[in-house]
Amino acid sequence: MKSVAGQLWRDNGDLAAVALGHPFVRALADGTLPRQRYAAYIAQDAVFLESFARAYALALAGSPDRAGVEAFADLIAGVREELRLHESVAARWGIDMSAVQPAPATLAYTEFLLATASVGGTAATCAAMTPCMRLYAHLGRSLAAGPAADTYQEWISAYADPGFEALARSLEDLLDRYAPNVNAVAPAYRRAMSLEVAFFDAAY
Repeated sequence: MKSVAGQLWRDNGDLAAVALGHPFVRALADGTLPRQRYAAYIAQDAVFLESFARAYALALAGSPDRAGVEAFADLIAGVREELRLHESVAARWGIDMSAVQPAPATLAYTEFLLATASVGGTAATCAAMTPCMRLYAHLGRSLAAGPAADTYQEWISAYADPGFEALARSLEDLLDRYAPNVNAVAPAYRRAMSLEVAFFDAAY
């Protein structure tokens, strides 16, 4: 049986390539990204992740079976781990997270996710959320495999970690479980991939 998640990742390879080659990501890799830009990105990503966790919670509440309930609960725990990385950076760099307001690109992404999770159904929600997980696992592994400066190694290591890959695969398994076919969820997946690139545009 063909994997819906695998097909969608291949179909959106153009946007994955844009993300990997994005000036923001390249500057992360070579350590030339200005500290203030990284700090602003971390702050916006923390705002995003809070909504990402809420979208998972909505998916858990609407899950049609126990397997989904358990998997979404584990994925929420994974977001908590990501947020700990952001909290650590914020504490070291004196970022007041309580004062952070979502940027337009962040708001566009979070509104899309929460709207999809609220009314789109489990399959569409998985399709809207999978690109973030799969793309970041891809970026982490790709940067870890090539020459990378130590400056932002903490970020690279977090997303290259096998534990994060396992979470991405868990969400892809849910997408395969609930999506009736590729066409039914392709628009949500493509939209999320586009919003990922827009997030990097805003950060850079």
